[in-house]
Amino acid sequence: MSLTAQTYWAEHAWVDGSVRSDVVIVAAANGRITAVVPGSPRPPAGSVTLRGLTLPGLANAHSHAFHRALRGVVQAEDGAEGPGEGAPDSFWTWREVMYGIADRLTPDSYFELARAVYAEMAMAGITCVGEFHYLHHAPGGARYGDPNAMGKALIAAAAEAGIRITLLDTCYLSSGFGAEPNEHQLRFSDGTAEGWAERVSGLKGDGNTRIGAAIHSVRAVPVDQLATVAGWAHERTAPLHVHLSEQIAENDACVEAHGFTPTRLLADHGVLGPRTTAVHATHLTPGDIRLLGHASTGVCMCPTTERDLADGIGPAAELQSAGSPLSLGSDSHAVIDILEEARALELDE
Repeated sequence: MSLTAQTYWAEHAWVDGSVRSDVVIVAAANGRITAVVPGSPRPPAGSVTLRGLTLPGLANAHSHAFHRALRGVVQAEDGAEGPGEGAPDSFWTWREVMYGIADRLTPDSYFELARAVYAEMAMAGITCVGEFHYLHHAPGGARYGDPNAMGKALIAAAAEAGIRITLLDTCYLSSGFGAEPNEHQLRFSDGTAEGWAERVSGLKGDGNTRIGAAIHSVRAVPVDQLATVAGWAHERTAPLHVHLSEQIAENDACVEAHGFTPTRLLADHGVLGPRTTAVHATHLTPGDIRLLGHASTGVCMCPTTERDLADGIGPAAELQSAGSPLSLGSDSHAVIDILEEARALELDE
């Protein structure tokens, strides 16, 4: 981020939905753009000239920074037998490999990994990331001296890489409906939603950082604790994200446990709304789509990850028509390219 005010002159720039020529862009010392003026035929004195087409910075609405370490590893094993009694590879066997990566990270190594991930984003034109962060504690669940050491490592990594971060600190308490966390997931859990809220309240935002909340999924946060997370976000007007209906198996388990789809469960416990973003939203019923749209709940699709894991294709056009704003994320970082996510979304449609 620039430490002094700066003026740019763009040969062409994307302004208000169209390409305009000879555009003056003025940025304040804090990096915020204060003026965009098309139709200036000559660069102002002292300005920086930008040739070609200048685009606004892109937002990556869903990231798991540590998944970047899986690139080229799980894909190379595609078709091999997974750990589940000879079962073919799937999202669920991929998840076991992901746990192995998570088990080895420390605050220092996570900072180094995340800094590289965020630098790759910056090189791809991404200037803000929503980091869905649930790797909170040491292996086995022991607390670090600073209980937010892992989150602060991500905040520092984004600052060094030169992008802004919305740290979506994630509540993750269960391995499934009514089940305790497994040995890997102990790193993720604060025991209760109240414990999560107490810890996350110690995180502070700054000019480069916004603190938000996330519910990992309906399988990972017991139904009687959903409202605690939603309430924490509501009290602070903070963004709230949630993985939703990425897998058919999760939908089936939710219906068996509660008699409702995950979307209906979230709606009934005050989770949906205009500050909420549902991630994936791949396997929805028509009623789910209506609930999300009526609540103006956003939907973040991550097509390169969803195709990499064979998750399926979500109903993007139907969601948008129902009233859900759409966003894009690189999620597992099979690639980091928001324009490729956009191309993939269009291709899916």
